[in-house]
Amino acid sequence: MSRPDGGLVRAILGPTNTGKTHLAIERMCAHSSGVIGFPLRLLAREVYDRVVAIKGEKQVALVTGEERIVPPTARYVLCTAESMPVPTDEALPGDPGDLPRDYAFAAIDEAQLGIDPERGHVFTDRMLRARGREETLILGSSTLRPIIEEQLPEAEIVTRPRFSTLSYAGHSKLTRLPPRSAIVAFSAEQVYALAEMLRRFKGGAAVVMGALSPATRNAQVDLFQRGEVDYLVATDAIGMGLNMDVKHVAFAGLAKFDGQRQRRLHIHEMAQIAGRAGRHQTDGSFGSLGVGDNDPSSFTDEEIHAIEGHHFKPLDNVYWRNANLDFTDVNALIASLDRRPDDPMLRLAPLSIDLAVLKHLAEDPAIAHLKGGQARRLWACCGLPDFRKVGATHHARMVRRIYSYISDGGHISQDWFNAEVNRLDHVMGDIETLADRLAGIRSWAYIAQRSDWLKDPKRWAERTQAVEARLSDALHAALTQRFVDRRTAMLVRDIGATGADALPVTVAADGEVSVGPEPIGHLMGFEFTVDPLARAHDKRLLLAAAERRLGEELARRAQGLIDGPDSAFTLVEDGDRLGVGWDGQLLARLAPGRSLTEPALRTVRALDRLSAPQRAALRARLEQWLDRQIEAHLGPLRRLADAATEAETPGSVRAIAAMLADAGGHLPRKSLASAIAALDKPARSRLHQLRVRLGPLDVFIATLMKPKAQEMRAMLLAIREGRTMPRLPGPGASVLEDDATLDREGARLAYRKVGPQWLRIDLADRLAAHAMGSKGSNADPLDVALATSVGLHDKAVRRLMADLGFQPGKAGYEYKGRRAKKPHPHAKRHRAKAPRPGNAFADALKGLKR
Repeated sequence: MSRPDGGLVRAILGPTNTGKTHLAIERMCAHSSGVIGFPLRLLAREVYDRVVAIKGEKQVALVTGEERIVPPTARYVLCTAESMPVPTDEALPGDPGDLPRDYAFAAIDEAQLGIDPERGHVFTDRMLRARGREETLILGSSTLRPIIEEQLPEAEIVTRPRFSTLSYAGHSKLTRLPPRSAIVAFSAEQVYALAEMLRRFKGGAAVVMGALSPATRNAQVDLFQRGEVDYLVATDAIGMGLNMDVKHVAFAGLAKFDGQRQRRLHIHEMAQIAGRAGRHQTDGSFGSLGVGDNDPSSFTDEEIHAIEGHHFKPLDNVYWRNANLDFTDVNALIASLDRRPDDPMLRLAPLSIDLAVLKHLAEDPAIAHLKGGQARRLWACCGLPDFRKVGATHHARMVRRIYSYISDGGHISQDWFNAEVNRLDHVMGDIETLADRLAGIRSWAYIAQRSDWLKDPKRWAERTQAVEARLSDALHAALTQRFVDRRTAMLVRDIGATGADALPVTVAADGEVSVGPEPIGHLMGFEFTVDPLARAHDKRLLLAAAERRLGEELARRAQGLIDGPDSAFTLVEDGDRLGVGWDGQLLARLAPGRSLTEPALRTVRALDRLSAPQRAALRARLEQWLDRQIEAHLGPLRRLADAATEAETPGSVRAIAAMLADAGGHLPRKSLASAIAALDKPARSRLHQLRVRLGPLDVFIATLMKPKAQEMRAMLLAIREGRTMPRLPGPGASVLEDDATLDREGARLAYRKVGPQWLRIDLADRLAAHAMGSKGSNADPLDVALATSVGLHDKAVRRLMADLGFQPGKAGYEYKGRRAKKPHPHAKRHRAKAPRPGNAFADALKGLKR
């Protein structure tokens, strides 16, 4: 179709196995830029890899709901249909804006999916609105021809025939299926049952279902492609996007539940699935597992004729949803989404999950009255796919919580996000559990791609992708173990025949433990974990085989630690608790002890496998290491605590030493005012020997302000108080801004709050000493050079000087004395505004601003 910008629209129509996708790739690569929208994330990823091989990584982008690879120089974009950039679209909140909307070439694959009740309106929209400047391809089934002719009357239609022959092979028993067969069922229970039977009779089968992640599906398909198994059991997920060397497709049934009712497959759905048989010019066949012509799972003569000849009833309508949305308020948005099309070939799409969630939320008047940008953000949140398939009511709770965080341009709580991802980051469990976790992590991976929903989206995208990869690997392993691998069963038989003690147990350098030639688990530190591929009833025997033979290895590791250097140990965080670790493994947890600098050390249960003398020796070694660490960094604090208990120490010194040691080496002077007033000259000298600085504002030990000492103090205080380790400021920082990113618990260890800033205590002490030393003289009480060099704001300076008893006057800061009482609450309304200090520091600040 000739367009105002000179581009052409071509519709490439035909059955499965006609090379339409390959043609689209060739045409896109011939242009200066291009975009292709696919029905599946899996297919987008497969084509992305092919285009990268042609154009290079820097030229190609991959964009799906859960994955985003967009190099700055990308000119070719492979994406899912939902993520496909459309020139006339207005970006919703969360669109990172890193993709252009104008391409020389554009294509939409499987456009006949416009008849899909759930996603059809997306494919219809892309078919009608996605355009390339120079060329546009619409790829789909021949049944789409009437829609193309009516909606795009000037489009050039090209029909491509199937390259190979697809023929009906009749009924077959499962045990008599030919090699390289795919069996299609329409429920997870039936898929598992068929795969179990093939494992028993044929040695195994790969499993492919829509609930699996793309990585798991790819790994299972690779099993089949490599010839490790000759059979594949799948749902109708193989109908699109999976290119396999399948010679025969067998239908276990011809009915499916479509989300509303159980119904017989449409003929075009049968053809889409059966068309997976044969590849390029290799012929294929299809049939059923029925027992005869009267079996409801058997094909009728009409269906066979239509599938073999690709004769299907043309489409007379496709689903459509209005793309010109009204964000006046939520009710107006819903009305615009419910708007019916004027064209009889465009049929209003059924209630999809995003609109169902929006309508559910709009029942709350507070939501219904949202307008403009807030309505846009809400609609962007509703676009979160229901990967878990929990339904609109339950899914709406998650959507509403997300909106509550971002409603005013804020960000999703990182603590909540992290907790939910951590909850899913477990690879133990059965197939159903792992598949459910995978569905859950896909939701968080989608959220991580929204650039304005999280403070650090790149970090969380990498985190969720890593969790998805681990779960995918675990699910692939579980499927392989259950339906293919017989390794554990053979091992158990060997143990039963020879006895566990007779089998050689070896530990590899990476910790893999093997009994004979078979790996049975992993030894991390002193913790042995059974291979997750082992069946539940086999694990006890595997543990018995390992436990009886691993004693020597555990003893060797323990002795190596006892004799080893201090550098072998580290302080680690174990959830909300702190401990001592080795090689990434926790050896002991720390708990409150007799005093702040004497925490208790409790070894983990894994060390119980050691002999009692060796366990005691290792515990003593850990205590020795911890004691050295505390002495190296907090020696003055320990000596202060010792002085507080010595009889020869003056009572006034003991009082201050006890309180200061208990607080971790720092207290505001005002909290010790009465104790300091009682000090005589010898007592002050004794405190000086203990390195205690009695500053005008703070009482502290200067060496405890060093970064490593701060970290150790934070750790000991967290252990004693039973809380998590605070986030510490960066080492060497003189001033901290008092904003939302600052952890105040961590700042209090070495900083003093002065108005809108936090000033390191030793620097505050220097400024305070200079000010107090100027009393009774004409010298400027403010050390302007120091205050300027550390970056103190004017408000912070005023706060600091006020704490010292100085108030701004006409000639600069004047000492007024520290006020004992707060002013009367009504005095503020009568008090004149204090003049700004007319001194060198204020002038310097003005110069910096200019």
